[in-house]
Amino acid sequence: MSESWDKYVDVLPEVQHALNQGKAVVALESTIISHGMPYPDNLDCAANCETIVRDHGAVPATIAILKGRVKIGVTRTELEYLAQAKNVIKCSRRDLAAVLALGQDGATTVAATMILANRAGIRFFATGGVGGVHRGAENSLDISADLTELQTTDVCVISAGVKSILDIGRTLEYLETLGVPVVAFGQDRFPAFYTPDSGFDAPLRIDTAAAVARMLKVKWDFALHGGAIIGNPIPREYAMPPERINGAIEEALCRAGAQKITGKEITPFLLDTVKQLTGGESLEANKHLVYGNAALAADIAAAFSVLE
Repeated sequence: MSESWDKYVDVLPEVQHALNQGKAVVALESTIISHGMPYPDNLDCAANCETIVRDHGAVPATIAILKGRVKIGVTRTELEYLAQAKNVIKCSRRDLAAVLALGQDGATTVAATMILANRAGIRFFATGGVGGVHRGAENSLDISADLTELQTTDVCVISAGVKSILDIGRTLEYLETLGVPVVAFGQDRFPAFYTPDSGFDAPLRIDTAAAVARMLKVKWDFALHGGAIIGNPIPREYAMPPERINGAIEEALCRAGAQKITGKEITPFLLDTVKQLTGGESLEANKHLVYGNAALAADIAAAFSVLE
């Protein structure tokens, strides 16, 4: 890390030691804690993800901004604070400088987590779902900054696909335009967050963590800059029936439109509304898909560290 970067950042000693030793490290985002789940589910999920990463041979690094300081890895006390704090800014690329300069708390999205992980030297990142092209984007131009970050930032994102509240077909087309490798892990179809099958074939299929690691090693050895999406399907025992979840999403979108909710507020609103409409079933599915992604990310990171 450069001196100018270092003055804004605190790296947890466990994480710094792992990076110095060339060991596997997995980044975890904080938006899922502050804006994705209610307390105490968010705290339990975040803590469980860190445990799962360790159990699979890697060191977890939950990334957040607390009182204007970037945290590459958080303590238990900081995790508990983040899970309960109010007025935490949902922080993407455009928000980073302001949140740091004003000494605010920030929960990092996929894009911001990628940026901070990359600057710290972390190549792998587990999350729930990646942002993408929103439904109706042909009129609203609402396209997540996550996609353009994937084009330029050398971090592999392990997720359960893109969020099913999005236009998945257009998101896949946009990722193709940006040249981002999109992989379905262990199946031919691209997953859709709450369900294993989005209805769209994935551009690539890879069946083992070691093979994913080899692909990324070649990609970055050839200076093919940018990330990749590894679409890891939700375990089938926790998947939701497509008709049930799609009906809830359509109703949530109608409510968002009626209330004129847009921009960075739309995704938290939709996720919370879907949770209410499904009687909390979507929240349980969300937890378990994140756990699966944390495990796979650690497996890939561990395999990559051997190659390095």
